[in-house]
Formats: sequence, structure tokens, C-alpha cells
Amino acid sequence: MHNYSNVFRRFLISYIIILIIPSIGGYMSYRTSISVTQALSIENSVTQLQKSQDILERRMAEVEGFTRQLAINKQLSVLMNERDNSTNVYGIWNTMQNVLTSGQTNDFLQDYYIYLANYNLILTSGSTYRPEHFYEVFHYNDLSLNEWRKEFLEKTHRSEIRPLSPFVERTIQTSVITYMQSLPLDSFKDSSPAVVIVNIDEKVISSMLTGLTERYGGWVHVSDENGNTIVQQGEDAPYISKLAADPAFDKNKVSQFYEDDLVITTRSGKNGWVYQAGIPRSVLLENANRIKYRSWAITGGTLLLGLLVGLVLAYRNSAPINRLVGVMREQFGKEETPERDSFDFLSGNIADMITKNKQLENELGRQLPLIRDAFLKRLIAGEFESRDEIIYAAEQADIQLGPGAGYAGVIQISGYSGMDSVEILNELNASRLLLKQALSEREPAVLTTDTGSDKVAALFLAGEGSPAEEKRISQIMESLTGYLSEEYRMTIQAGLGDHFATVNEASRSYEQAKQALEYTVYVNKKGMLWSREAGIENTTYYYPLDTEQRLISTVRAGELEEAKRIINEIFAQNFGQRELSVEMKHQLVGEMKGTFLKLLDQKTFLESPLFENTKRRIIDIDFSDPLESIREELHNIMEEMCSFVVSKKKDAHILIIRQMYQYTAEMYADAELTLYRVAEHVERPEKYISQLFKEVTGVNYSDHLVKVRMDQAATLLKESNYTVDEIAARVGYNSSHSFRRAFKRLTGISPSTYRQSHIE
Repeated sequence: MHNYSNVFRRFLISYIIILIIPSIGGYMSYRTSISVTQALSIENSVTQLQKSQDILERRMAEVEGFTRQLAINKQLSVLMNERDNSTNVYGIWNTMQNVLTSGQTNDFLQDYYIYLANYNLILTSGSTYRPEHFYEVFHYNDLSLNEWRKEFLEKTHRSEIRPLSPFVERTIQTSVITYMQSLPLDSFKDSSPAVVIVNIDEKVISSMLTGLTERYGGWVHVSDENGNTIVQQGEDAPYISKLAADPAFDKNKVSQFYEDDLVITTRSGKNGWVYQAGIPRSVLLENANRIKYRSWAITGGTLLLGLLVGLVLAYRNSAPINRLVGVMREQFGKEETPERDSFDFLSGNIADMITKNKQLENELGRQLPLIRDAFLKRLIAGEFESRDEIIYAAEQADIQLGPGAGYAGVIQISGYSGMDSVEILNELNASRLLLKQALSEREPAVLTTDTGSDKVAALFLAGEGSPAEEKRISQIMESLTGYLSEEYRMTIQAGLGDHFATVNEASRSYEQAKQALEYTVYVNKKGMLWSREAGIENTTYYYPLDTEQRLISTVRAGELEEAKRIINEIFAQNFGQRELSVEMKHQLVGEMKGTFLKLLDQKTFLESPLFENTKRRIIDIDFSDPLESIREELHNIMEEMCSFVVSKKKDAHILIIRQMYQYTAEMYADAELTLYRVAEHVERPEKYISQLFKEVTGVNYSDHLVKVRMDQAATLLKESNYTVDEIAARVGYNSSHSFRRAFKRLTGISPSTYRQSHIE
């Protein structure tokens, strides 16, 4: 049992290690997904705060715009400039009716009043008050009547904002921020004829920031550039004060974790207000935590399952070894010692078996020449299946293959064709022996074997093929031919094949040498001949690298017809203008299949739904199929790939057009908006997007921009009180004259006529 568990443990530990490695990779992927999810949550929160900031700033800009409209109101100007002691009751009443009700559409302007210094009178939308009476109904908790008069009514204000302060409105306790503007706008003295004061309730401002507090349950704090609170929601003041005073808190960071909250900070570029939002860490990371829990559950389950599979495999794989140990024990009658495990036991017994079979080794030594001869015959016949098999067989035959490259040749003893008597065979045996001995003297590394009664095959082992090496072999053969002729009156003819780079290709070179020898005998040439010098049809196929690259580029561009033309040209070059052998045809088809597989492995197709099916179709192309069938299948594969590329291009074009539409809708009011700016935004060349927009939409981009601007101008003419000049500036025209011409060209009438017709 101890021996079994030892082998079992070794296998089990190996499987556990294999199981842990992908688990580490999975953990890294899990950490990455958590990080990405957290980053997305933070980005969404920052965007939400920035949207709230934009809305609040627009509302405050509307308040400022409203006070500027009051500054040019004729009725109010008359009241401000009256200097007699009489009271213009009608003028005051008319102002209350027409002026003080004009801002009620904006909830920021629901509570405002105008103080007239010459009348010492406060005008509201519903009534008039003396300051002391107004203070009884509406007053700040932290200001007395005199302080309020000095700070609010008797000073000159230029778009001033008083931070959040406790306020009483008809016995109702609330908090407000106060906007103050003196009238007229160019008041520079210590006091002004009139002051517009707008009280904005904290609840109104808070309603614009509820998106963060309601969604995340956090807090929002807005302060002015001096740190005074404008609005606060969801958290108490001591916490905000603590955060502001903590030196560890970086006020310049947009987002950072502080205690248990993610604090987002943005600063307005218009008024210097600081917007801060705090989101609980638990709520922010809710999605990330969900991923975490599921990942741990899946990982734990797969590890448990993997452990069970490891137990089963460890048992299955250790069982044969244990059985082999049992057989060894039965055969040799030996037991493992405590200090030796099962593997040592097996290796020890196998070593004993080898040692005890010296007789077999001696017998193999006597048969070594036969083994060498058999090895060389199998090598030139191409019977080995792999390079490793050749190397092991060469070691067994005690043959040094060196670099494994060289040339193959066949040498024939002339003059014995058709002779097969005993005397002739004996003479040929002696001649072959003399030939091999003479060749070995001139080239010790040559390997030779008999391939017939009058033929000897030779392998000249060399490094890289080169003209110098071929010249050296030619000199050896010339020397051999001269020596045999002079010493033994023996005439030989020889053929040599092309250089083979690996021993696996030695059979190819040998076949070339046989063909060269046949040609040598046919033309009755003495000496040797290289296969390339023989008149043998050995045309190679036509498939240059630039043609392959052009085919890949064409398919990637989705140009099906051009790709078909290239394929047809390749087939015409190889099978119309050349006479390829079957082997050359196979090599050409293999090269083309490799091209398509390389094309399929590129990013365009690697993640596409057609990857697996197309890869299978390419691999399934049979070398022995008719040429027309192979070409038709390549055409079909290209058609499918090009269709996918064209479809992706259309999707990309639609996305670009959408981006152009959206950017135009956002930036139409910018007078500097041009096609060049749009091209920068979508990150495409200007000429490219111009042609693309025209092709997809049927109109030029400039015409589309004019239509967007005119549509917006028509809306403003119908729904606003802006002048035509103001509307021209708001829709992106520097010149009102150009705007009028464009509007009339598009609608057929002038802007003023359009507005009048709408009113009527």
C-alpha cells in the first residue's frame, strides 16, 4: 500500500500543479475585471456630478441674465430715476404686474425682490414693503435689521452671492443662498438706486443634485471659492469640515477614497465653486463585489472538480506502473528496499536486463555493416517518418550524419548492362568494392551502399549548399573517374542531385541523381552530371512573395473581384504556361492554403464568427482535387471573407456618421465649427469623411450643418424673445446678414417674417 501511494502521490502532485497554474491566470483576470468595473463606476459617478454641475451653473446664469434684463427695463428705470417727493403709485403697481412676474418660469426666481432706494421701498410680486416690515416677514437668522440694511440694501453689488444661510420665510425655517445685483449695472458708488435680491432655497438646488444621493445614498456638498457652503445634502457639516481640514485629502484629485466614501471633486471654471460628492464604497463597488463572489464560487467549484479529476487520473496512471512493478517482482524475485521507490526499482531492473544481454550487443556488433547498409537504403528510399527516427537509426548503425545536409549521387560501372553470369557478378562485386574504397580515400565522410549489381549510391555530407562545395565534389568525381580508368580500366558514369538541407530530404536528392544518371546514360556521356544540367523537365511553381502580399491586402480590403483576378492569374501562370509535376502542384496548393490560414489569423478575422468554419474549409482542400475545384473553393472562401470585411466597413461607416451627427448637434452654436474640426473629432481624414457623408446621407456636410442651425433658429424664433441678431449668434453665425440670407434660402422667408407668421 505504501508503494502504491508513493506513485499515486507523484502523479497527483503533478496534476495539482497543472491545476494551480491556470487558476493563477484566472485570478489575475479576475483582478483586472474588478479594476475595470471599479473604474467604470467611478467614471459614471464623475459624469453624474458634472452633469449636475452644468445644470446648476446654467440656472445661475439664467438668474444673472434675468437681473441684466431688469437693468434695461424701461418701467423700472423710470422708478429708479424719479427724484420728486411724490409717489408714483401707478408706476409701482405697473412694475409689480409686468416686471416682477416675468421670472416666475424659473424655480430659481420664485423668491426675489427689488429695493428702490429713492422710495425706500421693497417690491415683490405680490406686495410692497418698507424694509422694516419686510424684515419682520423675511429675515436671516444671523443678521439684525440694521446689519441686513447695510449689507444688502445700502451697498453696491456686482453679481454677488451670499453663501448658504439660515432664513425665516413667514415663520417657516429654511436655508437660502442669496444673489445680489445693483441697478443700473454700472453703479460704482457706495450705494445704488436699486438692488435686485434673489433668494434661492436650498431645497431647489438640492433637487438638482438628488441624482447622486438617491442613486447611491451618498452626500453632496457645494461651496464657493472661499470654502463657504452653498448647498449640502446627505451628510453633516462636521464631516465636511473634517475632510477639508485633513492634509491627507488631496483637493486637486477628481476622485479618491476617504474613509468609507469615494469623494469626487470638481471645480467650476466660471464662478470657482467646488462640487464634492461622496459615494459609499459598498454601493460603488456593488457590481465589482457581485463579480468577486461569483468568481470565487466558480473558481472554488472548478478547483474541486479539477481535484476530483486529478485523483481519478492519478489512480489510472499509477496503476500500470504498479502492475509493472509487480511483474518485475515476480520475474526477478526482488523487493524494493525502503530507501528505493518504485521508479528506482524499475530502472535498476532494466539496467540489469541490459547488462545481462551483452551477447545480444556483440551479435549486433557483428551485424553492424548490414545495419549500416540497411539504414542507408531506407534513408535514400525515404522510408523514415521523422528526423528523430533517422537520428536514432543512424546512432544504432554507428553513422555520423554531421550537419545532416549534403548531396546524393548514383555511380554506375559502365559496360556491364544486360550481363548476369556468375563471372560477371563476381567481377562487379570486386569493381564495386574498388570503387567504394577509392571514393572513401578521396572523401572519408562519404556514405555508400549498393543499389544494384553495377550501381553504388553515395551521400556526400556537407554544410550549406554552395558553388564552392559543388565544385569540390565535381573535382572528387573527376579524380575518381581518372583513377579508376587508369588503374583498373574501369569506366564509370554518375549523376548528382541538388543539395538537401536536412536528412529527411536525402531521398529527394537521390531521385534527382537517378534521373541525372539516366540522362547521362541516354546521351552516353562519360563522367558525372548534375541534375540541373540534365534535360529533365523540373519546372517549379510561380508564387512570388509580392503576389502573396497583394492577395492578402486585397482580401483584407474586401475587394473580391481583384482577389479573384489574382487567383486566376496564379493558376494561369502555373497550369497554363508551365508544366508542373504532381509534387510541384501539391507544393503550390499547400503554399496557397498557408496564405489563407495566415490571412485568417489576422485580427480582422480572428474574432469573427466565420473563423472556425473557414479554417476547416481551408484545411479540407485536398491536393488531389481537380484544379478547377480547388480554384472554385478558394473563390468561395474569398467571397465569404470579403463579404464579412464589407459588412464591417458598413458598420464602421454608420458609426462615423452617427458621431458626426452627434457632434454637430452639440457644437452647431460654435461659429468655428468646420469639417476639419469634425474630422479631428472622429479621427478620420477630412476628405474621407466628406466623401463618406455625401455617400451615406446623400447631402454635403455643409448643407447638413446649415439645416441643423436653421432648425434650431426656427425653434428660437417661435419659442424665445431673443432678437434676430442674438439668435444668429446662438446658432453659430458671426454675421446676422449671413444668417438672414441662409435662413431665407432654406425656408423661403426672412427670420422676421417667420416669427411674425408664427405669432399670428
